[in-house]
Amino acid sequence: MNRSEIKIERIITYRRILLKLYNDGEKNIFSYQLANKCQVSSAQVRRDLMDIGYSGSPANGYEVQCLIKSIAEFIDPDKKQGIALVGLGNLGRAIIDYFNGQSLKLEIVALFDKNPNKINRVIAGCHSYHINDLKEIIIKNNIKTAVISVPSTDAQQVADVLVDGGIKGILNYAPIILNVPDSIYVQNRDMITTLEKVSYFANYNNK
Repeated sequence: MNRSEIKIERIITYRRILLKLYNDGEKNIFSYQLANKCQVSSAQVRRDLMDIGYSGSPANGYEVQCLIKSIAEFIDPDKKQGIALVGLGNLGRAIIDYFNGQSLKLEIVALFDKNPNKINRVIAGCHSYHINDLKEIIIKNNIKTAVISVPSTDAQQVADVLVDGGIKGILNYAPIILNVPDSIYVQNRDMITTLEKVSYFANYNNK
């Protein structure tokens, strides 16, 4: 089974759209309708959903609730997974505020910073620790996923500690490329690079 990054991103996007449709009272959806909302082809939608073991009917399309359940069984971990967030600046706080309650199977369970004013506090229901305790806490709580939202000057050192503590996946908001073993999955979210890309295509499409 092909679990490429782009396929997983599409399936996660399908679920986000389906959840909104379900909350709006929609019962069924056809592949072409889901494709239009996700800006992919209807054939791609059908292939992706067949890969997760779900197929609709020509007459009624896909049952929204059942499809959401099938995607959850394919994507989500068996048990709730804890996430560590390192860096409690404006970006870190925004991530916490946005993330809370968005996922049933993922939860930010430990926060880290080196600023004394941000340590030993409860922020959005989550305890904050000194960054010196990072390795100890992630090992103790068997945390496998972390978010880095520290300045670029600190990001590599943080990543080294995370990897040493057993972290297997990192969402990196620092504007640098992390040097980590190939076995560690890293997703970079560099805002400047992303905006430059958006700006390029905005200008290109208007030429």
